[in-house]
Amino acid sequence: MSSTNRTVVITGIGATTPLGGDAATTWEALVAGRSGVGLLQQEWAAELPVRIAAQAAVDPAEILPRPQARKLDRTAQLALIAAAEAWQDAGYSGRAGEEAEIAPERLGAVIASGIGGVTTLLDQYDVLKEKGVRRVSPHTVPMLMPNSPAANVGLQVNAQAGVHTPVSACASGAEAIGYAVEMIRTGRADVVLAGGTEASIHPLPIVAFGNMMAMSKSNDDPEGASRPYDADRNGFVMGEGAGVVVLESEAHAKARGAKIYAEAVGQGVSADSHHITQPEPSGKGIAHALQNLVDNNDLKPAEIAHVNAHATSTPLGDVAEIKALRQVFGDDVDHMAVSATKSMTGHLLGGAGGVETVATVLALKNRLAPPTINITNLDPEADADVVRDSPRPLPEGPIVALNDSFGFGGHNVVLAFRTVQ
Repeated sequence: MSSTNRTVVITGIGATTPLGGDAATTWEALVAGRSGVGLLQQEWAAELPVRIAAQAAVDPAEILPRPQARKLDRTAQLALIAAAEAWQDAGYSGRAGEEAEIAPERLGAVIASGIGGVTTLLDQYDVLKEKGVRRVSPHTVPMLMPNSPAANVGLQVNAQAGVHTPVSACASGAEAIGYAVEMIRTGRADVVLAGGTEASIHPLPIVAFGNMMAMSKSNDDPEGASRPYDADRNGFVMGEGAGVVVLESEAHAKARGAKIYAEAVGQGVSADSHHITQPEPSGKGIAHALQNLVDNNDLKPAEIAHVNAHATSTPLGDVAEIKALRQVFGDDVDHMAVSATKSMTGHLLGGAGGVETVATVLALKNRLAPPTINITNLDPEADADVVRDSPRPLPEGPIVALNDSFGFGGHNVVLAFRTVQ
């Protein structure tokens, strides 16, 4: 079973996002250029400086059985829904070794979260203060653990090859998928569910990010607040949701006659070691991750046709990413269709890499790059072919697409996917 360089493919996708409760409706909204950002209606939001967010379009607690949902933090609820869709889409059902025809010890799960069960932690602390020790839920600890989404997905499918939770802020979801690719390449597993989830729409995280001047305060224009690459961008908009893919060795997928969306080519990883929250402004850390991806996976810049950019709508980060692309690819950037889907989904933090991987894979499958919305005045420093307002057809023939993810602490992860014939 062991190998050192097995080809890895994607056979299933799942998502629940501010744009839709599954991957298909999310993709439809992305292509249509619809925004999932709205004004928060909760009473606690009325006096906050930031009163906008991109909430999940479908409440996960309405999908899962009530006894199960009440024992899960919202991050795990969202992850389970996305994972179940991806698992079914890949042609599996039930648990490994039972209904699903795969040995449990050959199945893994890598589900990331940047923050974990923060709403459970904060809500249960309120219960403790207001109602006393006896009213604190006995499920609190397994609900708030950052590994709770991964553990619950692993339990759902009976994954025994390893269940992991990378925590690298907003790069977490992408790092999970990169880790899963390596699990399959090195022979630890034949199939891995991987992705990211986040649900942090709560007064404390919103106020904390707002006081850092990281979030947009455009409360009068929620749908236009997330504006990557616009000269007047003023911060990100918090979103919630989950994106999960089923990764599989090519040999295993073909042996069972599975449909294949794309090849998962590999990952490039680096760290800025510059600042705990600010990106290295020249983009050299990101460039190192891009170069690592190219060198270790024998990629040629000419075959890269699409980039799903991290582009959160912050003044420094958006530009640093473009600078890095130019440093590594030079004039080849001119033929790369760059999409910033956070203009529609908001920023899903640790869930971003998972959801944006789903978007990147569907862009390859449909040969269509989603638009970036809300660009009224393109920043002159955004020196790339940014797809604006309408989707862009991608070239025929074999092409590669990149998914960039970067996080507080200077974490940089770049994933590459290739079309399959």
